[in-house]
Amino acid sequence: MVMQQYLLTYTGVVFALYLHHIIRAIEVPLDPNIQNELPQPPTITKQSVKDYIVDPRDNIFIDCEAKGNPIPTFSWTRNGKFFNVAKDPKVSMQRRSGTLVIDFRGGGRPEDYEGEYQCSARNEYGTALSSKILLQVSRSPLWPKEHLDLVEIDEGSPLTLKCNPPPGLPPPVVFWMSSSMEPIHQDKRVSQGQNGDLYFSNVMLQDAQTDYSCNARFHFTHTIQQKNPYTLKIQTTRGVMETTPSFMYPYGTSSNQIVLRGVDLLLECIASGVPAPDIMWHKKGGELPTDKTKLENFNKALRITNVSEEDSGEYFCLASNKMGSIRHTISVRVKAAPYWLDEPQNLILAPAEDGRLVCRANGNPKPTIQWLVNGEPIESAPPNPSREVAGDTIVFRDTQIGSSAVYQCNASNEHGYLLANAFVSVLDVPPRILSPRNQLIKVIQYNRTRLDCPFFGSPIPTLRWFKNGQGSALDGENYQRHENGSLEINMARKEDQGIYTCVATNILGKAENQVRLEIKDPTRIVRGPEDLTVKRGSLVRLDCRIKHDSTLKLTVTWLKDDTPLYIGNRMKKEDDGLIIYGVAEKDQGDYTCVASTELDKDSAKAFLTVLAVVSAPTNRMTALPKERPERPRDLELTDLAERSVRLTWIPGDDNNSPITDYVVQFEEDKFQPGLWHNHSRYPGSVNSAVLRLSPYVNYQFRVIAVNEVGSSLPSLPSERYHTIGASPEINPTGVQGAGTQKNNMEITWTPLNATQAYGPNLRYIVKWRQRDTRESWSNETVRTTRHVVWNTPIYVPYEIKVQAENDFGRAPEPDIIIGYSGEDLPSVPRYFRIRQPNLETITLEWGHPEHPNGILTGYNLRYQAFNGTKTGRTLVETFSPNQTRFTLQRTDPISRYRFFLRARTQVGDGESIVEESPAPLNEATPTPAYTKNHVDIATQGWFIGLMCAIALLVLILLIVCFIKRSRGGKYPVREKVEVLDHEDHKVDDPSFDYSDEDNKEPPGSHTSLDGTIKQESDDSLVDYGEGGEGQFNEDGSFIGQYTVKKDKEETEGNESSEATSPVNAIYSLA
Repeated sequence: MVMQQYLLTYTGVVFALYLHHIIRAIEVPLDPNIQNELPQPPTITKQSVKDYIVDPRDNIFIDCEAKGNPIPTFSWTRNGKFFNVAKDPKVSMQRRSGTLVIDFRGGGRPEDYEGEYQCSARNEYGTALSSKILLQVSRSPLWPKEHLDLVEIDEGSPLTLKCNPPPGLPPPVVFWMSSSMEPIHQDKRVSQGQNGDLYFSNVMLQDAQTDYSCNARFHFTHTIQQKNPYTLKIQTTRGVMETTPSFMYPYGTSSNQIVLRGVDLLLECIASGVPAPDIMWHKKGGELPTDKTKLENFNKALRITNVSEEDSGEYFCLASNKMGSIRHTISVRVKAAPYWLDEPQNLILAPAEDGRLVCRANGNPKPTIQWLVNGEPIESAPPNPSREVAGDTIVFRDTQIGSSAVYQCNASNEHGYLLANAFVSVLDVPPRILSPRNQLIKVIQYNRTRLDCPFFGSPIPTLRWFKNGQGSALDGENYQRHENGSLEINMARKEDQGIYTCVATNILGKAENQVRLEIKDPTRIVRGPEDLTVKRGSLVRLDCRIKHDSTLKLTVTWLKDDTPLYIGNRMKKEDDGLIIYGVAEKDQGDYTCVASTELDKDSAKAFLTVLAVVSAPTNRMTALPKERPERPRDLELTDLAERSVRLTWIPGDDNNSPITDYVVQFEEDKFQPGLWHNHSRYPGSVNSAVLRLSPYVNYQFRVIAVNEVGSSLPSLPSERYHTIGASPEINPTGVQGAGTQKNNMEITWTPLNATQAYGPNLRYIVKWRQRDTRESWSNETVRTTRHVVWNTPIYVPYEIKVQAENDFGRAPEPDIIIGYSGEDLPSVPRYFRIRQPNLETITLEWGHPEHPNGILTGYNLRYQAFNGTKTGRTLVETFSPNQTRFTLQRTDPISRYRFFLRARTQVGDGESIVEESPAPLNEATPTPAYTKNHVDIATQGWFIGLMCAIALLVLILLIVCFIKRSRGGKYPVREKVEVLDHEDHKVDDPSFDYSDEDNKEPPGSHTSLDGTIKQESDDSLVDYGEGGEGQFNEDGSFIGQYTVKKDKEETEGNESSEATSPVNAIYSLA
């Protein structure tokens, strides 16, 4: 059949009617009045992505929106079964939408709602389906506990440090750092593989200067988990032997890789060797695609973006150093999830018409096509005699009212699937004319013109044109009928003037409209200005006689050197020309007369030459006083258009000082009545200007003249001119989002002014959502300049958009601005280390808080010295947010210090972390680093062993003393000592050293480290004897004489022995 195509347009309403073989489809016009009247099956307009991962801390929104007439209703299935939303109090659907909302503010586990969801939108004309949405909750599992042994390796050997991060959802981002959070330097010798492992092509001595910890950053929770660090011990040799390259990843000489069409292909080769090898990439039988190839990770990785079938083949990497080279071949096969070749489109048919739906998809392997109707397999749907399924095509013949339905095409293979909805709507609509009725078209004689008559109907109407009620349709060389229904007149003549009627007809009726065409005479300058040469000071007349159509308004303007001419006091504008009095040198130039109407214009140009006079007359004006100019007068508005108007004025007297500028001001009476604003500024040589206007403003203008003395009074206002409205063209500026409390975010902006509103009822659509999440936008429409979002997490980034809207429509899509919710107090610093390198200084180091909860503004450190129960005054230091180290100069080497460290945000100081400097065990030996995780000395093995040895030694000594005392019997020493003590007044030392001939150890004595016995008393029985030995009679009583020992050196020796006593050492440690 002959293909016919009709394209109808009117004021942005576009629709198509076409016939191709057995297809005859109608696109409904975008006119809302028509769309709201016609029945339409549902169409899915918004849905969540197929693989939908959500944050467990937030409520869950599963999008499903659709349009149709009547408005569709929605239902859901979960894991293939009906999901009863009403039975679960946590689940609801948004109003006039099918979007599911699962609210966890009252508790609940998001994991309980994981599964495969599918939305159905139905009305009486059919059912549309969303894609199957796999809902999964993000997971950030902890790193499994493990003990990593010291890694001992020879210098020059290759090494792989395994990462094996916990399997998060989505997978975490892996990176390597030291335990002190310093990044690991990477180069062609040391680099991280795509699997997260850290590869050393060869180990060097400096690699042992740090430890290596694998870190995993999880997307949704914004948390970083750190694996226990690896510590290296490098075994050095006299010389490192140079070696040929060997592949560390992948293994062997060849491997295979499968990649899906449309994604990025990433190939990786990591090699060991001394020196570290260089990697080069090649493709067998061809060149690498330079436009989408990128080398990464020091040439160890090859990335090919947006892979297609032609990227299949064999790639090989070549690893080489000065000792040799090796290669690894990777065979790449490109598979493909289904992709559309012909996606089925909505089909609108008239009764008894034919049509077809085509669903063609490709993939590797080739996808299978399954048809559904209203969500059910087409095989099990009620029979339809007008429908025939032929593989990827459904053919409709002789369709009837009531055959409307929504068809789904599912194209699937092992790598994925596509689901498309296309409705078939059978309409019977009488013809309708879409253009305004009784239009008036004016055209200049002999010009081309077009009469529009857009129409719609089902079946597609036929359109014919008639003139002045004549019975036959218009035809002939001067008329051309377009496929969109318009009638074009190639050359409009006087006899073409009249009333034209367009008639649209189908089997259900007809519709008609009239267009009146008026032919106007052209505007012509019958006598224009001529080139003139005149003397300065003379009078000049420039002619401009015009003939025009009397029914059209004529406007005459003059230009000088192609800019609007300022008509000053020396000039006079007449109906048929321009007069210049007292011509001066500045008047020389091109003069153009422009005659214009709303339909056409004409112009004529001439050049004026001014000759200088030898004896110029004396300028009497120089002696006159200069004053501000008189105000302009007789303001006139012409050339009225939607976005512009021409303002013309008559200048006032310049009062002996030439006018240099004109300032045009405007006032509007909607937003700021009575307030005048500067609109534009023009040179003093002009008295007419085209003013650019904004929509929906009721303008009134005035003009102020300026000379070197000052400004004139404003002119009297012009008449008002009200421009028609339009949707805003710009959005608010200065959009910001910041928290005023820890659980909110205040969004503010600079509002549009009166000339930017463009229409009534200006309002702002505020949208926000957390950044880097897949949640849908929240929105609120306000008329103020701020909006507060409550119940926000602490200090998280938000994407913010503020869009202007009035009754005519919305502004363009606004840019996204990043704002932040409210801040809170920060957590404690991640660690706090105290180092005492000597007796004069103490060094403090700390880490940034794990949860800053805002922008860190600094740190506060309070500290005080203490010695036992005595404390010094509290001192305070403040640090910038980037400073994490402080050195304290000690005031004395004995006192210890207690430190209180807090992080600070704009909200205030967070919780403090408290640490004390260690007491030095040996003042001559610097103490090691002291951290929060210090080791208790009482738990150390060497200390426990020492204490056990001392206790055993004391026990043995006590047993020996007990045995000796048992052998020696009882001696009434104490009584005699007490008697002699009262008699001897010359004894100054109250301590006595008791001893007997058996040298028994009295109770309560201590054994010194050198094996001597230290007495609790300095009194000695030997000191009381003559010659150093005490004498006893037969009953064991003491018969000697008391003698006080005053050997100072022995006393000092005993004191020295006591100082080294292990028991005293125990007491001092305790």
